[in-house]
Parts: sequence; structure tokens; C-alpha cells
Amino acid sequence: MHERLVCASGHGLRVRRLGGDRAGEIRLTRFLRNARVTPQEMVASAALRLGARAAGRHVLAIQDTTVLKSAGGGGLYMHVCLAVDGEDGAILGLADARILKRDAGRKDARRTLPTPAKESQRWLDGANAAAQACADAREVTLIADRESDIYAAFALRPPGAHMVVRAAQDRALDDGGLLFGTVDALPEAGRTQLDLPAKPGRSARQATLAVRFMRVELKRPANSVDKGLAKSLSLTIVDVREVDPPPGERVHWRLLTTYDVADMRAALVIADLYRRRWAIEQLFRTLKTQGFDVEGLHIEDETPRCNLAVAALIAAVTVQQLVHARDGDASGGPLRPLVDAFDEGDAPLLEALCAKLEGKTERQKNPHPKGSLAYGSWVCARLGGWTGYYGKPGPIVMRDGWFEFQAAKRGVAAMNRMRDV
Repeated sequence: MHERLVCASGHGLRVRRLGGDRAGEIRLTRFLRNARVTPQEMVASAALRLGARAAGRHVLAIQDTTVLKSAGGGGLYMHVCLAVDGEDGAILGLADARILKRDAGRKDARRTLPTPAKESQRWLDGANAAAQACADAREVTLIADRESDIYAAFALRPPGAHMVVRAAQDRALDDGGLLFGTVDALPEAGRTQLDLPAKPGRSARQATLAVRFMRVELKRPANSVDKGLAKSLSLTIVDVREVDPPPGERVHWRLLTTYDVADMRAALVIADLYRRRWAIEQLFRTLKTQGFDVEGLHIEDETPRCNLAVAALIAAVTVQQLVHARDGDASGGPLRPLVDAFDEGDAPLLEALCAKLEGKTERQKNPHPKGSLAYGSWVCARLGGWTGYYGKPGPIVMRDGWFEFQAAKRGVAAMNRMRDV
């Protein structure tokens, strides 16, 4: 049903357009307002599908929070945990997602509350959900930005799971020092080069990075009301900072991790794991301005708005899977299977559409093997308007092509029902 919720051409999501006609609009509205339809049920279904894909793999469970609707310091937010393959960066699926309602004025009281009563509990809940969904994974690494630098998140992480989190707090150490000053005083372990891609307001450039690392003993915060937590934690801090950066553009990551780091190479592995956070940033762009435009939903009632937003998130994950698969085996690794983003019975329709879309030249033929996700990605790209000649298909093209495929799928199903009658 998730596909039917979000399949509409054009920019953004509108219930009238999604329904197709007045009757369809009424059916969709009833579905979105049905008490048995909840974001939790949709996320649970997605996490169940993730389990098989994660088996035997090193899974990066990347967490972050994005705004759905802001309102004077509060509003609706969505916290997401995305599962990514630690080796090739392929998106495996959705491990967890939850809708948060923030009220203005709660910030002042947060220090007096235990972690389970705070909004920050979402980081612990997301970690536990990822560990459960990826129970058959070879290894799980939780990755997050500075907002997840929470003592309780490290102390109560799922058994066997590792963490890589960008440090936000200049924490007290067991030896009486402070975290940031201690690592600043370390000698460099070495230097490396990093190619920084261009972005709005910044040209592409190569940065020289100095690397430091050490094992630290973090003291439990003195003002913590979570007195049941360990009095100290043994972690590693990896400090990566740019040498002689241009004004206002310095790269500087202080990364806290549960991994042991013995040398420069291991420190760079931690930095590379953190950089995989980009996958969830891209997912949010597809969910919002570059794809489904969930901020522009014209639904005032909270329940159907949340249901549609989560359905769009699940669809955005699929779109990002297609984008990642578009180059096939260019990375040299094995191809992802078609069932990562499609149903078991979708292959015949994809092959029939492919036969219609292929042209006479090599550039207009699908170069990927049947049964691979790259094969389905090529078909969706062509359905979305990509000619095969210019550039690479991005999220909007993939979104439009995936919409077209779902429409064709519904058409085939309707024809089959008529034939049965």
C-alpha cells in the first residue's frame, strides 16, 4: 500500500492527486485516517524486510533527525535510522523511524529529567531497533552526528554494537582533564589528503588533514540524573582537522568511538565510517526538497499527515537504493539483487518495459544483468525521462520513473482482475 500512497507525478504529495479521482481521494483519505494504519506498523514492516538483507553483513546504522513541520520553536520532526552496507555503501533499508512532536519551552527542563523521559531517548531507541532488525548481521556500527553525543547512549548501547559519534561535549576525564584540550595537546599521528567535492558556495579542493587519536576514560556527567549508569566509560577519540584551511572552511571532526584504534590506518577507517553519514543527508533531501516535498503536505490533521510522511520516507529509501545502484558493478563488488527495492514478482514487468525502452544503439540498451537492482534502476531511469546519453539519473528522475513503474504495475493488476472476471 505504501506505493499507492506516494505515487503521483509532479512535485510534492497531494491527496487529491494521489487518489486520481474523487472516489480514489475518499478511499485514500479513509486509509490515512484509519486507526489501524500507523507509522509504527509501516516502519515495522520495512524493518522486517531489512533483516534478510542485513544477514552476514557489516551494517552501518546511521541516525539523524529532520523537521517535517516547524511551529514557533516546536513542531513535527522525524527521527530516522537508515541501514547501509559497511563495505560498498549500498542502502539496505529502513531500520527505524519515529515521529516526534516538540513543544516550545521544554529545553530548560531537560537537565532535570532522566534520559528515558527526554527526547534524546530517541537515539537509544533507534540503536536498539537497529540491533533488533539487523540481528543476523555480522557487525552493527551506530553512526550519528553531534546531537547523539549522549553519555547514556554509549553506556547503554546494544550488546555487541559499536558506535562512531561526532563529539559535541568537552567532557571531563578520569584524570581530571577535559576531552578537547587533551586531544588538542597530542602530537600528530600523521597526515592524509582528502578530496572535498564542490557544494553551493564552495569549490572542489584537496584538503590536508592532521590525525590524532587516543584512548580516554570519560567520567559520568556530574549533573546526570541517570545514577545507574557506569561511573566512567573507556572510549577512543579520533581527531581529524584540516591544516592551513581557507578562511571559514575548516574540516574538523572529533569522533568518539567504541572501537580500539592502534594506528593511523585504523583512525582513518573511523573517519571513513563517519563520512558515510552522507547517505542519510541524501535520503532527507530526497524526502524533502529534491523529491517528495513532505514539508509542503497540505494535510493539517496530524494523524494522516504522519502516516503519509512515513510512507514517503519508505518510498524515498527505495529511490535512494535505485540511485546508488545506477552504475552497476562500477565499484567492482557484487551487484545488489532486484528484491532490495522491488517485489518478487516484478521482474517480468521490468523486462517487458525494458524491451520497449531499449533503442538500437549500445548507449540505449540496458547494460546490467536481469535480476539485478542495477537492471531495475536503468528501467526506472528511462521511465523517468533519462535518455541514456547525458549525465547520470538523480533522485528526481528515479522518483518519477519509480512512479511510472508503480502505475504500470497497477494497470497490469487491473487488467488481470478484468480477465479473471
